[in-house]
Amino acid sequence: MFSNILIVCVGNICRSPMSEFLLRQIFEENGVNISVSSAGLGALIGHSADDKAIEVMADNGIDISEHRARQLSDELVRNNELILVMELWQKKEIESLFPYARGRVHLLGKWSDIEVNDPYNKPKEAFVEAFVKIDQLCQQWCKKLC
Repeated sequence: MFSNILIVCVGNICRSPMSEFLLRQIFEENGVNISVSSAGLGALIGHSADDKAIEVMADNGIDISEHRARQLSDELVRNNELILVMELWQKKEIESLFPYARGRVHLLGKWSDIEVNDPYNKPKEAFVEAFVKIDQLCQQWCKKLC
C-alpha cells in the first residue's frame, strides 16, 4: 500500500491540483489513509490554482482556493511512492530528471490509457472536460488502492 502519492502536471495550477483534491476526497470518503499532494514540472511557484479550476471544483463541491503551486523537486520525488502524471511526455521527463523514479511514475489514466489535456488558457468547458476525465481516472485508482 502507498503512503504518499504525488500528482504532477506542468504549472501545478490546473490539472494536478484538481486531481490532488479530488483523489484526496475520494480516499477520505473510502476511509483510505494515503497522503496526496501535487507539483509541477514548470510550476508557477506560489500561484493559486487557475480561477476556472477553482470554479469547476467548487461547482463539484470541492474547495481548492488555498492551493499554491510548487515545483517538482528531488525531495518530492524521493518522498512519494507513486507519482501520477497527466501526459506520457511528463512521465518520460520525470524519469529522465530522476532516473531512480522509474517504475513509480504512471499516467493518471494508466488503467484506460488516457491522457488529460491541459485546459490552461482555454474556456471553462475545457476545465469541465478535464474534471470529468480526472474524476473518472481517480475513481479507477481508488478501485485499485481502496
